[in-house]
Amino acid sequence: MSFNANLDTLYRQVIMDHYKNPRNKGSLEDSITIDMNNPTCGDRIHLTLNIENGVVKDAKFDGEGCSISMASASMMTQAIKGQEVDTALKLSKIFSDMMQGKDYDDSIDLGDIEALAGVSKFPARIKCATLSWKAMEKGVSQE
Repeated sequence: MSFNANLDTLYRQVIMDHYKNPRNKGSLEDSITIDMNNPTCGDRIHLTLNIENGVVKDAKFDGEGCSISMASASMMTQAIKGQEVDTALKLSKIFSDMMQGKDYDDSIDLGDIEALAGVSKFPARIKCATLSWKAMEKGVSQE
């Protein structure tokens, strides 16, 4: 088995782990609430954010959709918790560039998010992967 095939298998496993065992699933009280959906495929997300003094103190999501959409939401909430809003937005820009197949800033460790890089090869799935990130951008702009 080639290195790339092993990497693809690992990435699929990471995505399925986040889908089957989502991190930060649920809802927060007294929070910024964002509801978004992707009418093309039926993915929907309910994102709640607690932001204090320019820092994302907590983030939770609920919703339904494909494995890529839900795994991306799980990874996104993990990545932004404890980050300054500016850093969360920078992560979103990096993720967007990665989804578009562009060169992206690799100065920040993306962790599990890197597993979604292959989605860029499937244009119809990019909206699935970016839905939660768009919700987060909308949410932090309400702060």
